Amino acid sequence: MIAVLCVTAWAIPGAAHFWLGRRQKAAVFFLALTAMFVSGLLMHGQIFAFDWSDPLVGLAALADIGLGLPWIIARMMGLGQGIVTAITWEYGNTFIIVAGLLNALVVIDAFDIAMGRK
Repeated sequence: MIAVLCVTAWAIPGAAHFWLGRRQKAAVFFLALTAMFVSGLLMHGQIFAFDWSDPLVGLAALADIGLGLPWIIARMMGLGQGIVTAITWEYGNTFIIVAGLLNALVVIDAFDIAMGRK
């Protein structure tokens, strides 16, 4: 049960909080994290590929995947190629990476709520 909750929390930002009855938090998490990810894409940010020859690129890719379903949809649609010459490229990368990392914290928060720690 807890594992399904955590996978749901990873796949759809805020879904686990919705499941646990925290509707307002769920809406905020879903809207904020999805908006951050989309903003990063609109700023020509890059969804990094898993290339462990450069550890920072590998870690950025690991952070990107943290957003779950929006990341999967963007990859399937071919989005997030990034335009290195765009003035907003670094900002876009940062928005995409931070959205994934924040969703990891949301998953941990949902786990703590489900375990009765909060």
